[in-house]
Amino acid sequence: MVKLPQYSEKEILSLLADPAKRRKAFEVIVSKYSQQLYWKIRTIVVSHDDADDVLQNTFLKAWASLDDFRNLSKISTWLYRIAINEALDMIRKRRRANDVSMDTVAGIAETLMADPYFDGDQTQALVQEAIAALPDVQRTVFTLRYYHNVKYSEMSQMLDTSEGALKASYHIAQKKVTEYVEKRHS
Repeated sequence: MVKLPQYSEKEILSLLADPAKRRKAFEVIVSKYSQQLYWKIRTIVVSHDDADDVLQNTFLKAWASLDDFRNLSKISTWLYRIAINEALDMIRKRRRANDVSMDTVAGIAETLMADPYFDGDQTQALVQEAIAALPDVQRTVFTLRYYHNVKYSEMSQMLDTSEGALKASYHIAQKKVTEYVEKRHS
């Protein structure tokens, strides 16, 4: 990918407003946000290949819905919302198609340890396994807060949920992850 000059949010919005420069604006968006989105997606779907697929779908959906972007939130928040929904959709489709069970979740640590893109240790793999066992909303809230330090106010915009509900989800998820890792590690 060609490295594009850095643009501010205001400059990108200005480019988006000009129909003749819209494609250029989108190239800037892809360049600027690909890596951040990839890692947010990866913590939700775990697999590198799945994260790549979700990232591609995110940008396809964003391009198709550029006319719907009303500048009511930051571009990053809008993209994260699309990415999170795409990641959760992938997980739901897989669960329906494969009837994902706890036996499948229990194999995530071994799968991660064999993944050449995973550079963590066994404990980190167990944490990922514990996160995969969480319900969708708790998993999303936990990964956004724990790995990406997303503020509850920003998460509230992304997920269209109250900050109080997000805080409760995070604390419940945190407790479940801790219990899972302690149980499997002993």
